[in-house]
Amino acid sequence: MFPTALPTRKRRRPEAAFAGGCEEVKFRDVTLFLVERRMGKSRRNFLSNLARSKGFCVDDALSADVTHVVSEGNAAQELWSWLEEQGFRETCDKHVLHISWFTESMSAGRPVPVEIRHYIQNPAVDQRSCAHPSAKPESAVSPYACQRRTTLNNHNKIFTDALEVLAENLEFCGNQGPSLAFRRAASVLKSLPEALRCLEETQHLPCLGEHCRAIIEEISECGSCSRVEEILNDERYRTMKLFSSVFGVGPKTAENWFCRGLRTFEQVLNEPSIRLNRMQTAGFLFYEDISKPVSRTEASALKIIVEEAVICVNPSATVSITGGFRRGKEFGHDVDFIIKTPEAGQEDTILPAVIERFKSQSILLYSDLQESTFDLRQLPTHRFEAMDHFSKCFLILKLKGEQETGRDWRAVRVDLVAPPLERYAYALLGWSGSTLFERDLRRFARLERGKLLDNHVLYDKATMRCGPVALARP
Repeated sequence: MFPTALPTRKRRRPEAAFAGGCEEVKFRDVTLFLVERRMGKSRRNFLSNLARSKGFCVDDALSADVTHVVSEGNAAQELWSWLEEQGFRETCDKHVLHISWFTESMSAGRPVPVEIRHYIQNPAVDQRSCAHPSAKPESAVSPYACQRRTTLNNHNKIFTDALEVLAENLEFCGNQGPSLAFRRAASVLKSLPEALRCLEETQHLPCLGEHCRAIIEEISECGSCSRVEEILNDERYRTMKLFSSVFGVGPKTAENWFCRGLRTFEQVLNEPSIRLNRMQTAGFLFYEDISKPVSRTEASALKIIVEEAVICVNPSATVSITGGFRRGKEFGHDVDFIIKTPEAGQEDTILPAVIERFKSQSILLYSDLQESTFDLRQLPTHRFEAMDHFSKCFLILKLKGEQETGRDWRAVRVDLVAPPLERYAYALLGWSGSTLFERDLRRFARLERGKLLDNHVLYDKATMRCGPVALARP
């Protein structure tokens, strides 16, 4: 009921037109409740009015009649704690859903089928309280990369290669959001245990929007995607990809060179106005070697070299391989190692000493040492950062072995990181990758567990206290 002291405002509120007449309700099996928390009162009122105007029944209170609870921006743990305090219990005919289901239903003008991607799961419950095969099949794919098991055998490479070309092109244009959407879609397809046989099989997969499905459909019918073919033949894309393949050259530098009319390495190196930094100089000097993939056998040989240097400096320190090789890959573009020191403070001195050891062995071709800027007072970080603030160095080392060039060594990129002992778990997790896995792990922590995770620490949002790395596994 609205206050009687404001009768003139009744006509301005759409809900007044639907409050008394059931003839306006088109979908009698659905009763919505929009959670005001995070959404805000004004937006909740607007969305409630919108739903009522399309024939939905919206309850302003969390009553027993509610079938669909809709939430926006709430962490799963916080939301479910509040719902349980209100006496709400999820059953087969009651659903707790992301706002995405609501917006899709409003666009369709009817309640769209509830899919697995729409649900906000109760973190305290391992399984839904009742079986609902059509809504959540046992083999459902999680929308979070950190909750999916992905094998090294990609059964859908023809689709994922196309999506990754689209993603890379958008990154070159500075459109990070759409690029990330394509990479998430590709990641989902990589996790599938078998190849897609028809477009209908993508219907219940998360992260695949209409654009991605259209690309999959075109490839299925024609063997390729016309838009992807255009990009692969585009001069800007080809030049940006070439320039950014150089160690030390990012998208901004590559674009700057392209806008100057440069199209080849020779033109860049002969342009008087371009001054390369140390990393870029090394990138061009050893391009032929470091542009080739590094094999697992070569990574193992490098581990022996790094371990020998580390133990020579600190016999109690240990070395572990990270990155793609830790994830089981057979090839990579570089080799990453994490050094664990047994005592606090040793991480600040070990990398300079290891670099000196490499110099004495005459195997160091390039080094860039970055000292630690880690400060617990500046944490947690609320935005995604691909790089942490621990001590690290980026190296190019000589690896012995017969080469086609006639040399008995090849240049290989090696990255070392030495975190404080109490931050070792976070560094190991962050350096294991992949970048999308790390992004989704932070998203899962925030939305499903009510926590903030970055490269250095895990915070409980309720208490803002540090905690151990302990998130749910699939």
